[in-house]
Amino acid sequence: MAEIWQGITAAFWLIVTFDADLYEIAARSLLVTCSAVALAALVGLPLGAWLAVSRYRFRRLVIALLNALMGLPPVVVGLVVYLLLSRSGPFGVMGLLFTPWAMIIAQVVILTPLIASIAHQSIRDLWAEYHDLLISLNTTRPQRIKTLLWDSRRALLTAALAGFGRGIGEVGAIMIVGGNIDHVTRVMTTAIALETSKGDFALAIGLGFVLIGLAVAVNLALHMLSGTEVRDRW
Repeated sequence: MAEIWQGITAAFWLIVTFDADLYEIAARSLLVTCSAVALAALVGLPLGAWLAVSRYRFRRLVIALLNALMGLPPVVVGLVVYLLLSRSGPFGVMGLLFTPWAMIIAQVVILTPLIASIAHQSIRDLWAEYHDLLISLNTTRPQRIKTLLWDSRRALLTAALAGFGRGIGEVGAIMIVGGNIDHVTRVMTTAIALETSKGDFALAIGLGFVLIGLAVAVNLALHMLSGTEVRDRW
């Protein structure tokens, strides 16, 4: 028990003294995850809207497959991305393996189905409300998608939050394609795993506090910007 308290005390000291290693790892984690969420949202949000407004054969099968992809095992994604980016893979010539870009690619693969599925569920309800109006205005499909995305922008923040929450805590795929290289690809989750195995609980606990703090701060900031929680509104 004494070791745990010593680790917590040392962790707080690392945070308040702005330990260079701790904040470097935290900044890299934030950069990788935010980049992946932004790229996944650029693909997932329009995809979810398109699925909501389109009618085609096997539509239910496609939606069921998309929902199933939300549960993709991260280690499997990491393995596939590793094989694609390795020297013997089709994209090996790009030299992206064991770089932050490989980590971003793996996270985009994981987060895109999640964001697209949540976006589809949100926009589907709005489409049922807007359907007759948009059809009567003789709008094109891109115009319908643009309108639905804009009018459901607050609800779609939930998709971004879900993506950030899953991405910032990802470790399996990141470890495989990033390699946990110091000052290059080491992020908070992989650093916590490494430092815990080494018995350096101070840095591990400190990174854990920063990880939780970042998740809470991003959620609060998005809620404030979106106005989803204001006084006198339920």
